Amino acid sequence: MDDDRPEVLLTGLLFYDLVLTGLGRPPTPGEEIWTDGMGCGPGGIANLAVAASRFGLRTSLSTVFGDDFYGAYCQEILAGQEGVDLSLSRVADGWHTPVTVSVAYGSDRALITHGQEPPYSQDTLMGDPPEARTALVHLEAEPRAWISKAAANGTQIYADVGWDPTQRWSTDLLDQLSLCHAFLPNETEAMAYTRTDSAVAALGTLSELVPVAVVTRGGDGAVAVDQTTGEYADVPALAVDVLDATGAGDVFGASFVAASLGGWPLEERLRFAVLCAGLSVRHHGGALAAPGWYGVDRWWRSLTDPDLKRTYGFLADRVPADVGTPLQHAPVTPPAWPGPLAPPTPSAEHAPVAPSTPHSPVAPSDTARQH
Repeated sequence: MDDDRPEVLLTGLLFYDLVLTGLGRPPTPGEEIWTDGMGCGPGGIANLAVAASRFGLRTSLSTVFGDDFYGAYCQEILAGQEGVDLSLSRVADGWHTPVTVSVAYGSDRALITHGQEPPYSQDTLMGDPPEARTALVHLEAEPRAWISKAAANGTQIYADVGWDPTQRWSTDLLDQLSLCHAFLPNETEAMAYTRTDSAVAALGTLSELVPVAVVTRGGDGAVAVDQTTGEYADVPALAVDVLDATGAGDVFGASFVAASLGGWPLEERLRFAVLCAGLSVRHHGGALAAPGWYGVDRWWRSLTDPDLKRTYGFLADRVPADVGTPLQHAPVTPPAWPGPLAPPTPSAEHAPVAPSTPHSPVAPSDTARQH
């Protein structure tokens, strides 16, 4: 198999995110609140793409960009700054990039989005997906054909799922786990879909359906079972100062995949994912808050707590010698127009595009953004 194949394959809806932070409480109707914290950048599926790419993983993203300023800016950030492969993506003529305003306060946030359904479906974008080592996917009630094609190619599927607005939590969705290598829901989702009353009980049910099952538990951390190795792990959340929780669940998922590709023991994978999600909430925005190796290395080198130093001692052998350059975090506003818009592509073919808050524990998946 080609060694240059993508290590992470992604598809989904991209957003231009405008994040406001530093609010002690949400505004009430008719009220204006001023805040001194703001950041902007790509969001949605870009959260996963940037988080994976910052670990040095070859990351291929298939998404739709509007033929507008927001789309051009997000292309430049993803391809030009973060090194994400956009050859499976398209620019849609006459369609605008969805825009989300995220209002963050405490350890959570509220989202307001303006946009329309993209003109291309995931299956149209992917077609016959390229061979890849892993794919990070969001399971929906209606199965996506490309996922089964990718699994047939030997791609390991790491899946999550979102809130069911109908609150039916149909167990039919769990049938899709037969295509998956790993499933990473939060405890609310896991208990609802398995009809159980605890995260541990839900984990037990899910572990019979998928080789690797992970359930995140908010301030109580995360639990996981790897049936391929016979491992069980239960790790606590880290106490961090939360600036913006947007995309923390996506950082958790991408970090877990990065550690899994490295062949780490399950407890190390889980602790690493919890750590990276915790580091991400200290900065504005989902995608550009991802710590990557640079952020993990800085945290590890500055660590003085003896208990954490012992618990995360495995990082001494895991952090690479070259951790990359300092990270670019979300700017208050885009610095300049990034250049000419990429041309729209025909629908029949793939074509490339150019490129302060309370102290509280954060767990990754219950803060994940789902659309």
